[in-house]
Amino acid sequence: MLAAALAVPVTAGCGAPSKEPEPAGPVAPPTPSADPAAPDDPAARAAALVATLADEDLAGQVLMPFAYGDSATEVSAGSAARNRELAGVDTPAQMVEKYRLGGLILVGFSADDPTAANQVTTNVDNPQQVRGLTDGLHTAAGKLPAGAAPLLIGIDQEYGVVTRITKGVTLLPGALAAGAAGKAELTENAWRAAGAELAAMGVNLDFAPVADVLVGRSAVIGSRSFGGDPELVGAQVSAAVRGLQAAGVAATLKHFPGHGHTSADSHHELPTLTQKRAVLASEAWGPFRAGVAAGAELVMSAHLDVRAVDPGVAATFSRKLLTDVLRGELGFTGVVVTDGMNMAPAQKYPAGEAAVRALNAGNDLILMPPNVTQAYDGVLAALRDGSLPRERLVAAAARILTLKFRLAATPAPPLTVLGDDAHRAAARALALAAVTVLRGSCAGLAVDGGVRVTTSAGRDRTRELLTGELAAAGVPVVTRGGTVVHLVGYGDGTADLNAEADVTVAMDTPHLLARAASPVLLATYSSSPASMTALAQVLAGREEAKGRLPVEVAGLPATTCKP
Repeated sequence: MLAAALAVPVTAGCGAPSKEPEPAGPVAPPTPSADPAAPDDPAARAAALVATLADEDLAGQVLMPFAYGDSATEVSAGSAARNRELAGVDTPAQMVEKYRLGGLILVGFSADDPTAANQVTTNVDNPQQVRGLTDGLHTAAGKLPAGAAPLLIGIDQEYGVVTRITKGVTLLPGALAAGAAGKAELTENAWRAAGAELAAMGVNLDFAPVADVLVGRSAVIGSRSFGGDPELVGAQVSAAVRGLQAAGVAATLKHFPGHGHTSADSHHELPTLTQKRAVLASEAWGPFRAGVAAGAELVMSAHLDVRAVDPGVAATFSRKLLTDVLRGELGFTGVVVTDGMNMAPAQKYPAGEAAVRALNAGNDLILMPPNVTQAYDGVLAALRDGSLPRERLVAAAARILTLKFRLAATPAPPLTVLGDDAHRAAARALALAAVTVLRGSCAGLAVDGGVRVTTSAGRDRTRELLTGELAAAGVPVVTRGGTVVHLVGYGDGTADLNAEADVTVAMDTPHLLARAASPVLLATYSSSPASMTALAQVLAGREEAKGRLPVEVAGLPATTCKP
């Protein structure tokens, strides 16, 4: 029998932590003196430091570019050439020093990645390499006049389809899976584990969680969202914020004012939100409000045209949205960061002009400018000619430095925490609580001659993961006949379904299941190792599927299982 039965997971997830020699911990900022000019309060320390900074330092503090190369100081000839095009330097460390940067984002991409368009390189591979890179970046920043505050090192580690570091770390199921589980305590535990692992690698800022409410069939947001119910999304967003920040990693709510309310992709065009203001306030802004109340340190502004508030102006450049709504109505007092400025809508203006427009609108941190030199020079020129008020730049730098001093108060753990038993257990518990039965009995499924796993094209690794977990759970795996379990995931359509499948499993958004003819439909919402372990446990009858659809799918119930 293939029975459903969900509880506390018992099988192992990712492999054991690496036994390679561990580099020294992330470089800590200098110990603050007892002088009243450098009090313990982060905001007061930031204000005192800002008062000493030159214009060049203020301009650099509001920039967070990317760089080429997997080391701070030693890069390939190709990476050096690209860094010269981007910023007139050879290495990431030189970029930090020359432009007195406030931060740097680590970039990368995977096969199923809706953000791949602005990920022009990758400088993440494995935890040891990332730790070496971040150590070098922290060392370079420590030499700057603002070096008492640690460099912000950010990354898009959302888990699910947008996951930059995939090797040697605990991989959580994607956000939609957490929404299906609907248990804030499981989400918080999992994201606390994720935060600890990021901190161990020297990363102190995560561009996550996604606070967008998924109201349509958006391919760019999709399973990156926690669901279609603003209240559910708000609860999950708050839990993720609490978990990350308990580990000393700043959380970022994105993409304000709500990318889930459009199916267009802002990497390539400027999407238009045509909803009335009252609809956006009730549907889209609630999770951002909840995340702000939970203490989120950052909010990311999106390249979205909100016709009901500031028609024709991307939110990135809209004072009405960022200053009047986000700060005035939602009460956010932290750092506002742009979405990537190398995305098509932001490149409507030259890099320098775009940076100044974004700052004047209310952004504090300019992310991924397409040309660092132009962005830096543009900010300085605008400061000196008055088109960028000094108080606006000083306020932005002060918020950034306040955040840095706040993060510095939490020491980073060693690399040995990566993939530890507690972290894997937290990921497995969340993944298991997400598995949902949408068609078929929860009491059990007849198996004739074992299980045969099939997938849509390009998912060999996921099939191998599941077959291994099924075998470990005592389920016979066959190559012919048997009960056919078919896996579909990100980007798949009707042609990717298997008409002969007895069980069809959606590993991304569940909408495709409405077109599947299988007598049994399941959803994991994620293809992570933890999700495949959970699926195997359910198929083996060892655990019960207790998840519920976090979005509406025409013709399908939230679950066929009783609560």
